[in-house]
Amino acid sequence: MSSLGYLGYAAAIAPPQATGTERMPSSNIVDLHGLKQACSACSLHDLCIPMGITNEELESLEKIINRRRPLHRGDYLYRPGDRMEALYAVRSGSVKTSALSDDGQEQVTGFHLPGELLGLDAISEGIHPCAARALETTSVCEIPFDRLEELAGRVPGLQRQLFRIMSREIQTDEHLMTLLAKKSSDARLAAFLLSLSSRFGERGFSRQEFNLTMSRNDIANYLGLAVETVSRLFTRFQESGLLSVDRKLVEILDMDRMHQVAGAQTVDEPHSDKHRG
Repeated sequence: MSSLGYLGYAAAIAPPQATGTERMPSSNIVDLHGLKQACSACSLHDLCIPMGITNEELESLEKIINRRRPLHRGDYLYRPGDRMEALYAVRSGSVKTSALSDDGQEQVTGFHLPGELLGLDAISEGIHPCAARALETTSVCEIPFDRLEELAGRVPGLQRQLFRIMSREIQTDEHLMTLLAKKSSDARLAAFLLSLSSRFGERGFSRQEFNLTMSRNDIANYLGLAVETVSRLFTRFQESGLLSVDRKLVEILDMDRMHQVAGAQTVDEPHSDKHRG
């Protein structure tokens, strides 16, 4: 699954080569008060499972959630072929999901921000078809899937929230298909930036100014463009007054014109940049 940025599952025990993903000791299991504080600090709002259920239901969910040690840039959360054993929610940082094409080349399938889940595409087969890798220092919450599934059967609020998340994932894929079907490279990049703008805004951050944690190569790969094209477009957008770029920092200077370039709301994704991961 992808995300012009957005949600997934991963192995509860990381493979040996996946550094920085070992479980935290049981003493670090999130308590109810800490979970609420963590969600507030991450600006997850109703995007995260805990925010859509009652305090009593949250207390049941809290008992199965584990906090993991932070991932460092380049660390894997899971790899293709790993068993799907847990659901992961990004608390802070960002994650890239990718798959291998038939010719063995990496295809970026999404960029995931705080409040988004990873691995929903692994449910049917129980195996991760994609890799999830941290783009920066990233913290996640781990929810063992078998226990979540059992709990969802007893907690209507949790079950409804899971359905909402899955529905958003389907919408995300539909918007991605619309985006990639556009012939204009300008429209693809503008839509991508507006998607990030919208998602950051939903989390209480600036819609105008934000950091791009992903590389130009990853952006080009995701949008189906050459990296030279993406670099040229950033330069063109700056020269035309659409945005300013200072290394990783991007500021959208003319939101209305950016929407015009992107084709406006037809590609403004609701909660992610992804094609699932």
